[in-house]
Amino acid sequence: MNWTIVYYSAKVKAEIDDLPAGIHASLLRLYNFLILHGVNLRLPHSRAMGNGLFELRPKGKEGIGRVFYCTQVSAKIVILHSFIKKKQETPARELEVARKRLKEVRHES
Repeated sequence: MNWTIVYYSAKVKAEIDDLPAGIHASLLRLYNFLILHGVNLRLPHSRAMGNGLFELRPKGKEGIGRVFYCTQVSAKIVILHSFIKKKQETPARELEVARKRLKEVRHES
């Protein structure tokens, strides 16, 4: 089964498109894996963050990116949020943005 990638919003799509070239190229390769493997994609490419939130882990000469996503029925992957990693740990603020959008996608309050 092939999965379809959609974006939470046009703003998220624009942020993805504005990632540095090396990180963006790595992300596009990861998208191909994601389309083929969906929820079965694991480390080192993807990691479960809990409660249905996942992260893609693109790397380029410019640094490390993170792209949060979730899955929906009908084999859709929703890209929720992205950022460039500057520290070892994922900043709580970035994770909070992704979790908030995950709740909105799931229509939870």
